[in-house]
Amino acid sequence: MKNLAIRWKITIWYTIALILVMIFTCGVVLLASNRILQKTICDNLVETLEHNVDEIEFFSSIEEIQKSSDVDHLVKYNEGYLEIDDDFLDQVNEVYTSLYRANGELMYGENPISREILELKFTDSQIRQIKVNGILYYVFDRELTGDGLEGLWLRGIVSELQGKGQLSDIAKFSLILLPLLILFSVVGGYLIAKRMLRPIQHLTETVVRIEKGGDLKQRIQLDKGNDELHQLANHFNQMFSRLEESFEMERRFASDVSHELRTPMAVIRAQCEFSLEKTRDTDQYIKALQVIQRQSKKMSKLISDMLEFTRLEMRAEYYNKEMIDMTELVTSICSDMALLKEKGISLQYETQQKIAVLGNYALLSRLLINLISNAYRYGKEGGHIWVDLQEDKRSIKLSVKDDGIGIKKEEQANIFRRFYQADHSRSGQGTGLGLALAQEIAQFHGGRIEVQSDYGKGSKFTVILPRNDENNFY
Repeated sequence: MKNLAIRWKITIWYTIALILVMIFTCGVVLLASNRILQKTICDNLVETLEHNVDEIEFFSSIEEIQKSSDVDHLVKYNEGYLEIDDDFLDQVNEVYTSLYRANGELMYGENPISREILELKFTDSQIRQIKVNGILYYVFDRELTGDGLEGLWLRGIVSELQGKGQLSDIAKFSLILLPLLILFSVVGGYLIAKRMLRPIQHLTETVVRIEKGGDLKQRIQLDKGNDELHQLANHFNQMFSRLEESFEMERRFASDVSHELRTPMAVIRAQCEFSLEKTRDTDQYIKALQVIQRQSKKMSKLISDMLEFTRLEMRAEYYNKEMIDMTELVTSICSDMALLKEKGISLQYETQQKIAVLGNYALLSRLLINLISNAYRYGKEGGHIWVDLQEDKRSIKLSVKDDGIGIKKEEQANIFRRFYQADHSRSGQGTGLGLALAQEIAQFHGGRIEVQSDYGKGSKFTVILPRNDENNFY
């Protein structure tokens, strides 16, 4: 059973359930039919006997009988005669009718169990049951009350076997029809199960093709539908799309990383070879070591940024969220970074009070530090940086503005790509991951970063985060 296909398992269980239901249904139908038939037998007994009551007449003389145009059968009784319909001689619908005296003497008619019911007293208009040789009989008596009919009783007898023939026909019909219905239902159930499970078969075939060929562009192709299996297939297609995108991003990431690391490694190697090629003076060794130190710092920062970026992208649950005083965070970071005064640049900040954000303190700090560091890096000598934190009814806005070299319009769409550096910014100081990481942090908090820039005049980066009562965190 464990090794069978799902459609066969469904068909087998469906068949077993169907057979049990059919057996139960047949039992109920036969039981109900038997009760209905027994009631019909009793009703027929009463109806037949009530009819025969009217078929017995008393005549006081032969002359009176001769005046009647229809004479069937005569029986001497007391001082006259009983005229009885000939139907009494026949079994009517398997109901036996007999005429008795009050003392139990049979006068006329048929009774298949007359000896067995000699002791059964007459009771007017009441159906009684008696078993003879394992067969149930219904007995119904009627006292005759017409003129001259005093002391006479009609007794009707009918066997429960009267309905056995009909019940047997029903059983035979059920034994023929029900297996055909079961067979038809099983075949139909198998075909329906096969059709319903077709998406799973397509899913299996697609996974096998991907496993063999490694082509994540493969998709599960199904007809239109919105049932659970179609939804499952759609979710798998979405998963394949995300996997394809993830592998493509991984491939590009690995390519970019190897490219970015190749340059500092080449520089370090060249400086080592230069230093070891022959004896150098002290100044040359110092310069070579300074180059190696600078390039190793760049590599260390690049690796650190890459690990942070990958951790945030692949394992966002690593970072816990809590209520953060955003005003305090911005004030603390800006106060510290204002002391750098790189290139004579001054940093000014303005914050609205009591702004709270549900987020990760370390990540939000990293975001602001990256934006301010970027403004320092591409700012002009003696320039300015303005940091502003404000809140409105819909969002929290953190902006970092500078009056540096700015960004060309055609480059603004690419600045958030990993390892991207505009032509004018190839100073060798950055890793090309700062803005990409800042954007990823903003998205992690349900927000985004917008940029406004005029080339040669400066840039403004605005982080837009949802308010606490409107958060849509990932």
